Amino acid sequence: MLPGKLRQHFYNIYAYCRWADDLADKMGDPQQSLALLGWWERQLRDCYEGRSAHPVFIALAETVERFKIPPAPFVDLLVAFRQDQRMRKYETIDELLNYCRYSANPVGRLVLYLSRCHTDETVLLSDAICTGLQLVNFWQDVAEDFGKGRIYLPQVDCHRFGYEMSHFQNRECNDAFRQLMEYEVERAEGWLRRGLPLINIVRPRLQFEVALFIHGGLAVAEAIRDQGYDVWAKRPIVGRRKKLRLALSCWWKLKTGAFRRSKPS
Repeated sequence: MLPGKLRQHFYNIYAYCRWADDLADKMGDPQQSLALLGWWERQLRDCYEGRSAHPVFIALAETVERFKIPPAPFVDLLVAFRQDQRMRKYETIDELLNYCRYSANPVGRLVLYLSRCHTDETVLLSDAICTGLQLVNFWQDVAEDFGKGRIYLPQVDCHRFGYEMSHFQNRECNDAFRQLMEYEVERAEGWLRRGLPLINIVRPRLQFEVALFIHGGLAVAEAIRDQGYDVWAKRPIVGRRKKLRLALSCWWKLKTGAFRRSKPS
């Protein structure tokens, strides 16, 4: 669904992100991952100095040059990947939001550069969307992340609702867990809705995609809620029919101007 002229540039950025993510998560050895992430950053620095050698950076160099993208968002992503090698759980929501600032928000900023609408206003809205998407993905993947030894649910919130480590170890979906997840899902939805005005600010060729990003995230939150917040038993997903309905709904709202008339709740 991406505009044809932008498709290859999205591919180039995705390739960089995919490689970095795999270097962080697929090695099975934190020290090896850190070493490889250091190598990847050196490749990035070489790219910005006109010395690209790796195929990913040869492709990325054209995108960087055409859209005048600074290295910061690419480097920020590596900060998050390195942090995943060192931190296994987060005490407070502020710690987690700081992680999102590096793990998710740079992706949205890169999209803004590709759409040539990177401003202070759009960055704030994009950051809200990306943070919301990252949070809802965390809540969707509680079981998978715990299997990897990671807990993204803030420990302060877990203690507040009475969900302790023994419950995690038993993968227990009790009342405390449901209340905790309800609270966190609503928090994620709040971030997503905060970014709704971005739909009307980006160039028309990307409005549909931005609308889908937001409403796709909201649909995942709804899927979590629909299964009673029990993400231990089954990973909540948005099925194909729901995705089609979302696409048609976003298309119709753009066509009729409904997004222009609506305000974030």
